[in-house]
Amino acid sequence: MYETIDAYTRHLPDKYSEAIQFVDINGRKKLQILGTITETIPNPTYEVIPTPGAWADYFRGINPEGKTLRELADPIRCPDEFRRPDLRLALMDRQGVDGTVMFPTTAGMLEERTKSDTELTHAVTHAFNRWLLEDWTFNYQNRIFAVPAISLNDPALGVKELEWCLDNGAKTVLIRPAPVPREDGTSRSAALPEFDDFWRLVESAGISVQMHNSDSGYERYVDDWESAAEFNGFALSKLRGFIYEESRNIFDTLAAFIAHGVFERFPGVRVGVVENGGSWAHRLIDVFDRVYRKRPYDFDEHPTEVFRRHVWINPFHEENMSQLVEILGPDRVMFGSDFPHPEGLAEPREFISELADLPRDTAERVMGRNLKELLGVQ
Repeated sequence: MYETIDAYTRHLPDKYSEAIQFVDINGRKKLQILGTITETIPNPTYEVIPTPGAWADYFRGINPEGKTLRELADPIRCPDEFRRPDLRLALMDRQGVDGTVMFPTTAGMLEERTKSDTELTHAVTHAFNRWLLEDWTFNYQNRIFAVPAISLNDPALGVKELEWCLDNGAKTVLIRPAPVPREDGTSRSAALPEFDDFWRLVESAGISVQMHNSDSGYERYVDDWESAAEFNGFALSKLRGFIYEESRNIFDTLAAFIAHGVFERFPGVRVGVVENGGSWAHRLIDVFDRVYRKRPYDFDEHPTEVFRRHVWINPFHEENMSQLVEILGPDRVMFGSDFPHPEGLAEPREFISELADLPRDTAERVMGRNLKELLGVQ
């Protein structure tokens, strides 16, 4: 979805009114967070957006004229179908899409910019979730499952937010694939025992957790190599392009989840990985195997088997589906179009063509059954 301009402020307590603001810069509205203008999303009002699917060929490696993302964007006025569930459902009917898990656009960059203030982070997260429930609901006619966000910066507040989401009918929740920050600048893995109350509730409630691509704060690692810059997908340096392509954030997050044993402590936990691609999976599994062969005494079970049991992956449409199914198994790969974002598919059902080399039953699983099983819906 493209959030409305008040999605993060409509329910934000007055004491934080200056922390998250839209300000006018040379006639254009920009998002200001804790006094700093962010350009990560150049047009955060979403009044004008890139055409759905405008970058699909670029991400397939097809860009013969060498155009930039800005040049390829082909902007349009944001249709109401991208902001309202009733109109979105009608659009889904026209597209032949039965159901969807619906993610926010701005949410993935906020936590990185509010991490110095834990109280603010949780206040903004709850304000967004209240807006989401009000404008979309968490389960619209059992076909659109909008995903509320959870911050774990304060583990107890993270549990409280999850309880609120569950009380209001959430079928799944979103966490950032990143280390969990502290106000002092340090961070830690969300799979460590200090977060067990959260994972215990996730398991007992029978819901899944989604890890959607976000600003995971990895710019600080690239900053060690070249001048510091804010993450901006429109204007990556060559080095940042290499690092971004490597998907280090999701690779490291899931390595930490396996290493820190959260799936052993809570065997019912299920994780969906969304808009992080899948090309990193074979590298991670190779690392699991090499470490296991050297140090089997560190594991009760081969880490690859744990990974395959607990993690579902939505690949990018341009990736090798047969290879990913072979690596993960036919029941752990999920269709996703990223519609209506420009890097996704203009017509979501076009994803079917990427599965032509797979058996029919596997293709049917990828196009729907696997996601239903992850969500626990019929």
